[in-house]
Amino acid sequence: MSTSTTASVSTHILDTSVGRPAEGVAVRLAARSGADADWRALGGSATDADGRCKDLPALPEGTTHVRLVYDTETYFAKKQAAAQQDAPALRDSENGRPVFFPEVTIAFAVVPGEHYHVPLLLNPFGYSVYRGS
Repeated sequence: MSTSTTASVSTHILDTSVGRPAEGVAVRLAARSGADADWRALGGSATDADGRCKDLPALPEGTTHVRLVYDTETYFAKKQAAAQQDAPALRDSENGRPVFFPEVTIAFAVVPGEHYHVPLLLNPFGYSVYRGS
């Protein structure tokens, strides 16, 4: 929850390849207090059955930039393993990698008192992100 001196962040993921929430995606959160400052890892969470991370760590006072890192490779590897029990390997897989983007990193600026909801629309070969509400 944001306060007058801090911002807050939430996220969710929709797997557009199946039109459903992406469950079980690990998400790491980092913050920094200025464009030249080092990133500070704050912790992480994983998406629930609705594709939402409801328990991301709070941002420290003075945060000006936030970075979310989504572990998409593990998510798609599990999904592909389940699908391949009855199907041949995906023709577009390279070197055993089930997805072109092994992770998605989104960095954005924040201001105190604001809440930032960051939806990620995801598929094995592309993604889109925007500031939600």
